[in-house]
Amino acid sequence: MRVAVVGGGISGLAAADHLLRSGAEVVLLEGADRLGGKLRRAEVAGLTLDVGAESAIARGPAPTMAELITDLGLPVVKPTGARSSVYVDQRPVAIPPQVLGVPYDLDQLGGLLTDAGLRRARQEADQPAPALDEDVAIGRLVAERFGDEVVDRLLEPMLGGVYAGHARELSFESVSPALYERARGGGALSDHARAMVPAASAGSPFVGTPGGMGAVVEALSASLITRGAEVRTGVTVRELATDDAGGWQLTCGPVPAPEVIGVDRVVLATPAVATARLLAELAPIAAQELGAIRSASVAVVTLVVSGADLSGSGMLVPPGMLPTIKAFTHSSLKWDWVAEQVRTLHGEGAHAVRVSIGRAGQEQVLQLDDEALVVRTLAEARTVPGWSGAEVIGHHVQRWGGGLPQYAVGHRTRMARAGEDLATLDGLAACGAYWDGVGIAACLRTARRAAKLIMENEMSETRSS
Repeated sequence: MRVAVVGGGISGLAAADHLLRSGAEVVLLEGADRLGGKLRRAEVAGLTLDVGAESAIARGPAPTMAELITDLGLPVVKPTGARSSVYVDQRPVAIPPQVLGVPYDLDQLGGLLTDAGLRRARQEADQPAPALDEDVAIGRLVAERFGDEVVDRLLEPMLGGVYAGHARELSFESVSPALYERARGGGALSDHARAMVPAASAGSPFVGTPGGMGAVVEALSASLITRGAEVRTGVTVRELATDDAGGWQLTCGPVPAPEVIGVDRVVLATPAVATARLLAELAPIAAQELGAIRSASVAVVTLVVSGADLSGSGMLVPPGMLPTIKAFTHSSLKWDWVAEQVRTLHGEGAHAVRVSIGRAGQEQVLQLDDEALVVRTLAEARTVPGWSGAEVIGHHVQRWGGGLPQYAVGHRTRMARAGEDLATLDGLAACGAYWDGVGIAACLRTARRAAKLIMENEMSETRSS
């Protein structure tokens, strides 16, 4: 059985891996000139650093990211244990105990909130807490229960870092499904969050590998090729159609000189809008649902600096506390392998830092050329404690246009409708960050599901023939 995997991000690569392991013949087609999607590394001041996703949650259904890294012969490492903070009122404040921005030890919110905000938050457990009949915006619910300051100073920066979205618009059911399931029956959110602490606090849930997550992409790509996959970059799939034999025809390349590739099955691992375009005639309901998913554009400005006095693994920045910066990641304090590189090349006192910019609907803050963006970013950073004497040794700007799908209220219901429509197409499956999580672990999960669906479909047809 020959399967085309369309899209060479981590979802497509993982789907191709599963298919190969199951005995399929795979051709992977990527429109860009490189594989990896949002996993990418670049050279910055002589250092090789991630300029896209830098870690993955290790927990979840097998195979986890840690298992994938190990299977590829790479070492698995965890962050150093340095803690992150939130930047409020021109000072860093330790992040209080919370579950994805929902606090459970309200007495420890004192340094983060104003006195009035703290009094309001402490009322949460005593408020009526009816059951949830349907999905709601997590930020609106948290504001109702704890007050606006908890949303603005804790929930918003947490979700802004993960989704580049706005907490008062994001689906509770989608961004925090485990907490949502607990809250559906009613009861104080702080109690539900506290009940999740044993699972959430058993050490850092994140893993990486020396050299960065980009090294995983390179190793996985090489493994696919070694095992016989046909991997092609610079090939854009423009049309998708069934053929008379029950297979699929993919029309690729430029309109004046198209190339048609015939396969038995297809996995679409493309972004939501691209997937919707390919499905417009085949699965109009799915296409409509996927085409309606909004996305956020972001930029990662990587700086190698001297003269900065930094501590902790990084700092989240609530909206309004700085003009455009939403987060700092102190990579050389977060990862030992980065620190070793920095020391070797630039000596003690130098740091590698990732600065994140951009939220949904705020594309205008990215409308500068790279040099101007770096100048503005450094000027903002120098207003933060520890940054006043910072000098740039090297920099890199990575833009991710439309890089993060936004999970609006009702997202899971809409994706269920899309899935039902896709199920009417024999021999086609889809995966990616728009389904049920933007993180690497969620992408791996959808890739495994898509590959399994393809193989089960094949076995079902074989039994019935």
